[in-house]
Amino acid sequence: MAAQIISGKALAAQIKRRAAEEAAQLKEQGINPCLAVMLVGNDPASEVYVRGKQNDCHECGIESRLVRMGESASQAEVLEQLSLLASDPSVHGVLVQLPLPAHIDEQAVIAAIPPEKDVDGFTPVNVGRLAIGQPCFLPCTPAGCIEMLKAAGAPIEGRRAVVVGRSNIVGKPAALLLLRENATVTVCHSRTKDLAKICAEADILVAAIGKAKFITGGMVKPGAAVIDVGINRGADGRLCGDVDFEAAAEKAAFITPVPGGVGLMTRAMLLCNTVQAARMAAGR
Repeated sequence: MAAQIISGKALAAQIKRRAAEEAAQLKEQGINPCLAVMLVGNDPASEVYVRGKQNDCHECGIESRLVRMGESASQAEVLEQLSLLASDPSVHGVLVQLPLPAHIDEQAVIAAIPPEKDVDGFTPVNVGRLAIGQPCFLPCTPAGCIEMLKAAGAPIEGRRAVVVGRSNIVGKPAALLLLRENATVTVCHSRTKDLAKICAEADILVAAIGKAKFITGGMVKPGAAVIDVGINRGADGRLCGDVDFEAAAEKAAFITPVPGGVGLMTRAMLLCNTVQAARMAAGR
C-alpha cells in the first residue's frame, strides 16, 4: 500500500491565503489585526520559531510586534509586560514563546494571558472550554492535525484514534479534538502497557512524544492515517519525526511528512486564531 502523503505545505498555504483575505477585509473596516510575541531569554530554537511567525504575519498583512526580555528578567517583570499587552486594545493576540527560563513559572505566565487574546489556546480558560465543548481558541498544533485529516478525506467519526503522548500542548488537546469529531480515543504514554499492540489497532495514529522514529512500521495498522507531530534529529543529523516514515508509509493510507507536515500547519492555525481574535475584539 502506498500511503497518500498529506502535505502541510500545500494546506498551510491555503489557510494562510484565507487568513490574508480576512485580515484585508478587517483592515477595510479600520481594524488592523496584531499579534504580539514575547520572547524571554536567548534560546536559539525559539529565535528561529519567532522569526518564522513574524514572517508569516508579514505575508498575511498581520501586524507583528516582538517584545524581547533578557534571560535574567524576573517573573514580576514578565508579568508586568504581559499586563501591558493585555490592556493594549491594538493588540489582538498575545503569545509567549516557550520554553521560558527555568526561574520563571511557565504556568503562571500562561494563566496571565487574557483568554480573548490567547491565540495559542494554552490558558486554563480556553483549555477548560475545549474540554466541555464551548467555543474557544483551539491549540494550533492539534487543530492543524484535524485540518490535515479532513483535507485528506481521512474518516474520523466512529474510527479508533490513538494519541501517543499526553502533553498539555499536543497530546491532551489532540485527544479532545478527536473526541469532538466523534472518534473513539485512547491516549498512550510512557506507562502504557502493550503500546505496540494498541497503536497497531488505530485507524488514526497521532505520534507526539519527541522520540525519533519511535513508531515503527509494525505499530501501524494497514490503511491507517498517521499524523506525525514530532520534530527530531536522527542519527544521521537529518530532521525526522516520531514515526519511521518509510516503514509506516508502506502500510498507512495517509501519512504526514517531517519536515513539511504538521509544523507548517501549526503556524498557519496561529494566523487564523489571530484574525479571529481581531474580529472578536471588534464585535464582528
